Order: sequence, then structure tokens, then C-alpha cells
Amino acid sequence: MSTGEEVPSVDVSTVGNDVTEADIESVLGERAIGRDDHLNAPGFVVRPDDVQRVLSDLRDELDFDHCSCLTAQQYADRYESIYHLKSYADPTQEVSIVVPTSVDEPVSQSAEPVFRTADWHEREAFDLVGIDYEGHPDPRRILLPETWQGHPLSLDYDQDKPQIVRFAEHENPIQADERDAESDTMFLNVGPHHPATHGVLHVKAVLDGEQVIDVDPDIGYLHRCEEQMCQQGNYRHQIMPYPDRWDYVSAGLLNEWAYARAAEDLADLEVPEYAQVLRTMGAELCRIASHMLALGTFALDVFGDFTAVFQYAFRDREVVQDILEDLTGQRLMFNYFRLGGVAWDLPEPREEFFTKTRDFLDELPAKLDEYEDLLVTNEIFQIRCVDTGILTPEDAKQYGCTGPVARGSGIDYDLRRDDPYGYYPELDWDVVTMDGCDNYSRVLCRMQEVEESAKIIEQCVDLLEEWPEDDREIQSNVPRTLKPDADTETYRAVEGAKGELGIYIRSDGSQKPARFKIRSPCFHNLSALEVMVQGEFIPDLIASLGSLDIVLGEVDR
Repeated sequence: MSTGEEVPSVDVSTVGNDVTEADIESVLGERAIGRDDHLNAPGFVVRPDDVQRVLSDLRDELDFDHCSCLTAQQYADRYESIYHLKSYADPTQEVSIVVPTSVDEPVSQSAEPVFRTADWHEREAFDLVGIDYEGHPDPRRILLPETWQGHPLSLDYDQDKPQIVRFAEHENPIQADERDAESDTMFLNVGPHHPATHGVLHVKAVLDGEQVIDVDPDIGYLHRCEEQMCQQGNYRHQIMPYPDRWDYVSAGLLNEWAYARAAEDLADLEVPEYAQVLRTMGAELCRIASHMLALGTFALDVFGDFTAVFQYAFRDREVVQDILEDLTGQRLMFNYFRLGGVAWDLPEPREEFFTKTRDFLDELPAKLDEYEDLLVTNEIFQIRCVDTGILTPEDAKQYGCTGPVARGSGIDYDLRRDDPYGYYPELDWDVVTMDGCDNYSRVLCRMQEVEESAKIIEQCVDLLEEWPEDDREIQSNVPRTLKPDADTETYRAVEGAKGELGIYIRSDGSQKPARFKIRSPCFHNLSALEVMVQGEFIPDLIASLGSLDIVLGEVDR
């Protein structure tokens, strides 16, 4: 990347359906001091003190209203922040805003006033890489303890240095400057061991009487250095087992596809059509399993229904897990995708697999009717969920929400349709949206998405049954050793069960990524909790948290 070169002549190619690079250059003007194009998007280099104006103009004038991801990294001569921008209306419209800073003074203007989601992203960038964001409203570490020394993804970090984390034995959690003798505010710890958060989460809540006036999700309890581990593995074989462990409850194949899509883009690999069908079918089975788990645990959250809905949901999820085990050989940590395709074909005899899958699909409508009777029409459930946890479309976009959380707020955004991949463009299915913007809408959205996933799976089964035996190519010819060209960069995403799961990879010409960044949908969705629960009661806080369907292994990575 060059930070002082002239901006090259205008490329007439389009960024998406409407916005061209010429449009972007026109908006940025002299604030673009260089180019750093990525495989997925044009990249423009801007000065650290121009961040807010640049992002604001791109959002307001060209509709880049989705700050999809922030990637921070260090080179030998500079630090760098990359804001990956998209449009909710058309996510194929992408642009990368690259912000370099000096090694001696890694300070960049905060993007938080423009995109609220930058709050958590910039805290993570400071925590792991060491970049300071001037004007950030809350510049604390987010994953590591406040007493942690150094930044683990910086080049000068000493991995062998022991860390001493001090705990104040008798410290009052309410500091003097947080007390107000004239108010009725109360500090309340929720967690850090709430049983239905699919991991360990600590929520610091402040109450005024019985109403919530502030929440601060305290994450990092399940931080497992997934990005660092992926940077230590080679592209061809060693990274693929890791994605199963991000959203570890049911969504393994969806996670694997996120890495596969990014790496295949980076190495210019093709995937055979037959393998695309297998991928699509497996991914939708995972989506159903994930939504079943979300439904059962949410019922447990909001009215303690362990014996009926929770057990029913797990019963149906187990059927899906059985099918996935037949396909992949594993129940959770599948490791079924390979770069360029999948590991193997359907199990033999194929007819038994098709019969088992069709039996599940045939029984599914009656089971969804059971959930309708037990849960959706339940008066207690409706009282707990209707008009609680309100997330307006504007707030959802500000926090970068995606998946059922965004679609439950009326945002018609689904990467399977809007940024097509796999075999989705060839199939007949619909994107489900709801306009209620509340906890109830998010549940209905997931339930109806199960029906759409079933439609996709059925069409895939039809195709696989009729596919000519001599044309069942499961993997393209992939080189034994993958070494993408140095400084090649890409950001690719798939529609995970919980939203946009994206991967940024930068190559240095070796077999291993120089930078591997995971864009977690749960990370974004959880950050919106603070606006969802303002003025509501503690039971509403629990319901709102459950409706986000987060997995802390993916939040923390």
C-alpha cells in the first residue's frame, strides 16, 4: 500500500449495482491520499484525522450505511485500521476505508459518532492491536482484563511474559463517582453465569427503581485466540477445523463456509456445482438446528418451560444432528468443507440418507404447528415478548445488526440472496422479515426461516437424487500448497444462522495468513442490547438478551 501516491485514473467498473468507483472518488476528493484495493472492494487510504468526515459522507451521500467490520493490524512501518463498508440495500456495494497511523503514535479518529457499532470494534482493536481512537466515548479493553500488559496482535508483544491479573479483594463495585444520594439507582450484576446465554456473559445493569437505565455487557470470558490460531495454520488443511468452534452449538458448516468463501476468493479457487449443492443442503440443516436451539432456550428464558418447548426443540434438533452426523461423521465439530468443495460425497446407501432427510422434512410442518400452539399463541409468552426489546431499524443499522435480529426489525437483508454464493441463486425460497421490532418478531422470524430452510433442503435433495453418477465432483483441483500473492486482501461473508459471518484475510505470500479477522454477527447483535432495554424491567432484559440468540464462543472468539 502507498499512502502518498496520486489517486489513479477513474475506473468505470461498478462497485455494486449503482455506485461506481468514480462516485466514491468524487465524494472523497482530496481526502483520498492513496489506493489499497481488496479483491472484494475498492480501497481508499485516508488520513487518521479525516475518518469521521469520510465515513459520514459515504453513508449519507452513497448509502454505505452498514459498517460491516473493522480490521486492525500492524505492519513493520505502520498500524492500519480498515473500515469495511457496505449498503444494507445492496451488500455487493462495498468499499474499504484504510486508515494508516505511525508506529510511534498509533492514534486515529474514532468512527463511533458515525457508526455506533464502531464502539466495540475500536475497543477490540485497541485491546488486541494497540491502536488508540481519539474521541472514543469508552476506550476500555473489551476482551482482556484492564490490567493486561501489552497487545497480543502487535508485533512487539512478548508471548512468554507472564501476566499478573490483580483482583481488588474488597473493592466496592459502585465507585464514589457513580453514587448519587438523591437518586434511586441501583447497580445489579446479571451473571456472569446466566445459564441460557450459550456461554459465560456478565451484564452490569443500572436500575432506576425497577427500570433499566443502562447495561454494560462484560465479555471476554470465552476469548480463545481464534484469530491468532488461524494465523498459525496453513490455508490448505489446518484452519478449517477451527470455524466449527466459533458458533459451536449447531452452526459448524455455516462457519466453515465463511472461511471457505474468503480463502477460495483469495486463492481464486472454483467449487464444482455438485459440491455447491452439498454445501447448501448441509448449511441449511445447520440453520434449522441452530434455530431449534434458539427457540428452546428462549422458551426456557421467558417462562421457564423446560418440560415442553425446550425438550421438543431439542428432540427435533437431535434429528437434524443425526442427519448431519450421517453426512459429515461428526455431531458438532463437522470439519466437512474443504477448500474447493467438500470432504466426501453422501453416505452409502444414498437412498437411506434421502429417506431419512425426507422423513424429517415431512414431519417438520406438524412439529412447527406444535410450537405455534405451545409457544407463539401462549398468553404468558406474548406478554413477555410483544412490545419488549424494541430495536428500531435505524438502531439496528447503527449497531451493524444482521440475521434474524435485523430481519425482525424489518430490514430486508440476507446475503444468500443479496450477495449470492453456493447454490442459493438457483433455488426457490424467500427472505423472512417482520416489522414488530420486538422480541416476539425475532422468534417468529426464526420459526419461519426454519420453513424456508426446509424448502431449500428439499430442493437440494431432489437435485442430488437425480444428479448423474459420473458428474458428482465433490472437490476441484486444489494445489497441495496454497501461497496467495503477498499483500492480497479480501473480506467475504456468508449468511450464518445468527447473521453476517465474515472473514478478512491478508496474505504475505506464505502458506499462512498474515492477518485473519473474524466478523462475528453475535458481537454486533449483542452490542445493541443497551438500546433494546432502555426503560424496561429486568425480566425484559433477560428476554431481550435471549432473543438475540448469541453464542459467547463467537462473541469472544
